[in-house]
Amino acid sequence: MFKKLMNILTSKPAIVAMLILVQLIVLGSVVFTLSEYFITFYFFLLFLSVVMSIYVINKDDNPNYKMTWVMCIMSFPVFGGLLYLLFGGKKVPKELRVRDYFSQRDISDILGQEHRILDDLKEHDPAAHKQARYVWKNAHFPIYDHTETAYFKVGEEKFTALLQELKQAKRYIFLEYFIIQEGKMWNAVLDILKAKVQAGVDVRLMYDDAGCIFKLPKDYDKTLRAYGIKTKVFNPIEPRLAMQMNNRDHRKIVVIDGVVGFTGGINLADEYININSPYGHWKDVGVMLKGAAVWNFTLMFLQFWNYDEKIKDDYLSYQPDPAFCENMRNDGYVQPFSDSPTDSEHVGEYSHINMINGANHYVYAQTPYLIIDNEMKTSLVLAAKNGIDVRIMVPHIPDKRYAFMITRANYEVLLKAGVKIYEYTPGFIHAKTFVTDDKMAIIGTINMDYRSYYLHYECGVWFYKSSVVNALKLDYLDTLAKCHQVTLKEVQNVRLPVRMMRAILNLLAPMM
Repeated sequence: MFKKLMNILTSKPAIVAMLILVQLIVLGSVVFTLSEYFITFYFFLLFLSVVMSIYVINKDDNPNYKMTWVMCIMSFPVFGGLLYLLFGGKKVPKELRVRDYFSQRDISDILGQEHRILDDLKEHDPAAHKQARYVWKNAHFPIYDHTETAYFKVGEEKFTALLQELKQAKRYIFLEYFIIQEGKMWNAVLDILKAKVQAGVDVRLMYDDAGCIFKLPKDYDKTLRAYGIKTKVFNPIEPRLAMQMNNRDHRKIVVIDGVVGFTGGINLADEYININSPYGHWKDVGVMLKGAAVWNFTLMFLQFWNYDEKIKDDYLSYQPDPAFCENMRNDGYVQPFSDSPTDSEHVGEYSHINMINGANHYVYAQTPYLIIDNEMKTSLVLAAKNGIDVRIMVPHIPDKRYAFMITRANYEVLLKAGVKIYEYTPGFIHAKTFVTDDKMAIIGTINMDYRSYYLHYECGVWFYKSSVVNALKLDYLDTLAKCHQVTLKEVQNVRLPVRMMRAILNLLAPMM
């Protein structure tokens, strides 16, 4: 019993919590010590709160985020300004900003766009050209043809394909995931990775510390390195009073020999293949690319991997086999892209809004969290009022109750405008998808919430006239048969205390 208690107390989450508590106690002690100068200190903090309120109002930032913080500061005028200095501002550590700038510059010098593709889109579909050009000019990831695609409507399908492709690796394997957890799924992957290391394949793994902090044993990266797997932990959790650890690597990327790539919402844990089902059936999707477009994913991974390397990889040495790519059939156009919190360009959200605004017939979306800002809400409402068939699919069994309450807080305004909302009754929707007009789709890791749009590193793939578009649409329509369509009447019949709690949480959503 004592040993078990000591293991808990010495775990990383416990140490971080205790150190932050110590810092808060120290801060409280300082405030108490200054109590003899109470009047001076009091007016200084009031002045700080006023200055912070003026600063927040004039920032070039999301209006919802600004309004929430101004309300918080003015509600607690003595300590509100201090709270903003410590916890506000969507702080991105300077180290991350600098590393992002230089690493993005490195890969931008290598990536190039074939102008014939953009010219073809511009001639045949201005809306498609607008989206492809936006991503190229602002996220700096080009669009390709000569790429075959496959769509996986559940995690089990992706798992089978992943194992098959990993076994074929000859040069290198790159894996980047938000969550890894020991179990059937990860252990099967790990067995292949260990065998490939023995065969001389360059195997690299990167996982997010926050995503895995309760999922993996302590110092698991050392265990993996002992197997010969090159391993890095992204943005390790550290005890800081100013919460600068929000910028997580939420991407899910697999690259095999530069010619096969995977992404989607599916992590490497058993719940994603429905072995463990704490929230009912786990509905998720993924995609596999083969061909030229995988180059974007290769450089995304290498960009992160080389953050802290004194000697950088020669990126060009990881280029795919040109002959392999040329032999791939043209399955429409494919554009993998990444979104970073360290710049002012919200590529994930703006790509979603582009698709909504460009739709002529329908917009079908899936998201585990519908925690949207005014810009996204306005786009959805306007599309529905313009006669577009707008449908949003969300979970019925939530994994986070507070997030589900905020999701439901957004129902009424959308339903009144004509947006249709469906809850997946068998369990939890974790898919992050958009499909419009039988022409365009986005599949990736980007949720419709503040964290994905503004704080996390995310990735996705935009498809145009690809087989994935039709496969996603058919799967969406099949899944609707398992959903409950939410009505305005049932939303308005919710008890007043619940409505009030949802409204409060929705107001605070930008800070969560």
